[in-house]
Order: sequence, then structure tokens, then C-alpha cells
Amino acid sequence: MEESEYESVLCVKPEVHVYRIPPRANNRGYRASEWQLAQPWWSGRLRITAKGQVAYIKLEDRTSGELFAQAPVDQFPGTAVESVTDSSRYFVVRIEDGNGRRAFIGIGFGDRGDAFDFNVALQDHFKWVKQQSEFAKQAQNPDEGPKLDLGFKEGQTIKINIANMRKKEAAPGTPRTRPASTGGLNLLPPPPGSKTSTLIPPPGEQLSFGGSAAQPAVISVSGGATEPWPQSKPAATTTADIWGDFTKSTGSSSSNQSQPGTGWVQF
Repeated sequence: MEESEYESVLCVKPEVHVYRIPPRANNRGYRASEWQLAQPWWSGRLRITAKGQVAYIKLEDRTSGELFAQAPVDQFPGTAVESVTDSSRYFVVRIEDGNGRRAFIGIGFGDRGDAFDFNVALQDHFKWVKQQSEFAKQAQNPDEGPKLDLGFKEGQTIKINIANMRKKEAAPGTPRTRPASTGGLNLLPPPPGSKTSTLIPPPGEQLSFGGSAAQPAVISVSGGATEPWPQSKPAATTTADIWGDFTKSTGSSSSNQSQPGTGWVQF
């Protein structure tokens, strides 16, 4: 079975009023105020159905469902359904019977929301009809459809901003820090609290305190490392020759002599 044989329901309103309307004398449009709104000709239920591309406005008895009148709509807005100029709740509908006879009647809704739904149902149907027609044309002639051209036109250029991708340069006049030099030895004073020797003996000589030789003096270099003082070949001298007679006691008392193992020289 073809799709046009199926009938779908678009909108149902339980109450609608039908009015006899006078012929339109000029092109200024219909006015609901000219109708006898207090005395409707008929009242019942309204249904909008769709069969293929055609919509049908059906006026039915609300109890038995008997058809009172039917208005086929093939275009909206159009002559089949027109709005009045003085209200949004009333419309003029062209009804037809099966014998080709036509007549114009007025319909009205007691609620503005029902009138809005009636209008939107017809708009949505014919919007769908238009889309289906465009899809059918594109399927028959795919080469005639709009094509997306992404190529550059003659003389057209493109500009790319990559400023955010670069690191910001320092402002003019801002001093820049330079890395510390790694070449050579920078003699710096020892940090506070460090234990470094302050006695630097002559080359080839060592200091003696209480018979024990002192360790070679050290110097500080960059990075906190220490390096021993360059030592030359020791001379053939003894500790007693360096200090002379100061190592001997000048008195007879044994208390003036240096105590062994204390590391101090008594004078």
C-alpha cells in the first residue's frame, strides 16, 4: 500500500463553533465582529488529519462522531483557510462535499490556546511537505544540489594569529639574570659556621701541636668543595728546629712542662 493511503491525526479539539458568514464585499478581509457570534450555526468536535500531502479539517459530532463538514487543505496559508482581521480565535474555512460543491463558513474557538494549536498543526504539516519535496528533488538530481566549496577564491588569503603560541618577551629595560660562570675557580668566603683552617703554613712545612702533625690547610672553591693547598716536597727539618728553644722548659718546676697528649704548648 502506498503512503498516501494512510491517514494520520494531527490535532483534535473537543469544541468548535461554526458560523454562517456574509459574502465578502471587498478585499479588506473577513471580520468576525460581523458574524452572529452569540448564535453559532453548529457546535461540535474538530479533527485535523493528513493523508499524503493534503490535510483535512473535519467537523464531527462530539458524541457520535458523525461527519458534519470537511475542508481539504492543500496549501497553508491559502484560500482554504484564512484568518480574520479582528481576532486570533476565528477563521474562515472552505468546505467541500463529494459532489464538487464548495462553501465558506466561519469557525471559532472559545480558548485562544485551541486556536493556536489549530494554526500550528497546519503550519507543521506543510513544512514537512515542503521538506519532503526538496528531498525528492535532490534524490532525482543529486548533481543539481548545492555543493560546498571550500577552496580559496582568486586573491583570497587567510591570516593565522599565532601570538598566543609564542612566549612573551620581557619588557624593555627589564634586567635579565645571567647564569653563573662555570669556568675557573671562584674563591668565595666560607659560609657562616663552616669549619675551615685559617692557618696556612709555608710550602713544605707543617705545624706541630703537642707532637702531632697538623692536617694540610684547605681552600674553598666554588660549589662548596674543598681542595688541599699544593704541597711541595718536604724539607729535611725537624719540628724542634722550627720552634727552637721554645720547646724546652725555662724553669725547673715540672708544672711548666707541657702535659703529654694535651696538644698545648706551655710558655
